[in-house]
Amino acid sequence: MIGVKEHILIVEDDEDIAFAVKEYLISQGYTVSLAANGKEGLDVVNQQSIDLAIVDVMMPVMDGIAFVMTVRKKHDFPIIMLSAKSEETDKILGLNMGADDYVTKPFRPLELLARVNSQLRRQRRMADTVNLTSLTNKDIVTVGGLMMNVSTHEFTVDDEPVKLTPIEHKILHLLLSNAGRVFSADEIYERVWNEAAINTDTIMVHVRKIREKIEIDPKNPQYLKVVWGVGYKIEDQNKEGKKNGK
Repeated sequence: MIGVKEHILIVEDDEDIAFAVKEYLISQGYTVSLAANGKEGLDVVNQQSIDLAIVDVMMPVMDGIAFVMTVRKKHDFPIIMLSAKSEETDKILGLNMGADDYVTKPFRPLELLARVNSQLRRQRRMADTVNLTSLTNKDIVTVGGLMMNVSTHEFTVDDEPVKLTPIEHKILHLLLSNAGRVFSADEIYERVWNEAAINTDTIMVHVRKIREKIEIDPKNPQYLKVVWGVGYKIEDQNKEGKKNGK
């Protein structure tokens, strides 16, 4: 049983699937709300506090992708997407729009529960990390024009505020705090998710999304760079300056 009854929103137009998932999650101690499409889901999000959403991709009125895009403008709670399609393009699209995980139908209830529990554990860890870092003198991390306030989750690029998802924040915090060091995709996954790497494709997606937010030209990045065959790093601006005689 779950100690804290987190509130989960299921956005699914198939009533059989929606009710089956709802009953299973309730039996595990969660509080659950249902919505039949993205528009109804947004109404719930705007009226209640949501800790995690399980969202179908294909729905009438407003589909899952549009729902995720709208939610991500204001909210950072984890989103797990469901789809009957198994094509890689659907998975990448969902992750690009701000989803945190992806489950393909048909799925076993235990598999979905494991994903739910995992996402909520990560969310709690992030909250705990913020509480701990607020007690230290390392709240502010800067590299060049990038500035991150770890305790408030504020992030700016050349003094302009940029909104990051919780996962993007954690990945970028890891790289900023270790500017110049190269991290493999496996290492980033293990440090951010606090578990063995099982799907490093999501790292590539998140890195691409971060680049779109922090780089003037994402195809020719100034900060977030790939070391081919090794991994990713934030360019150490001080070392670059000395190398160029600045």
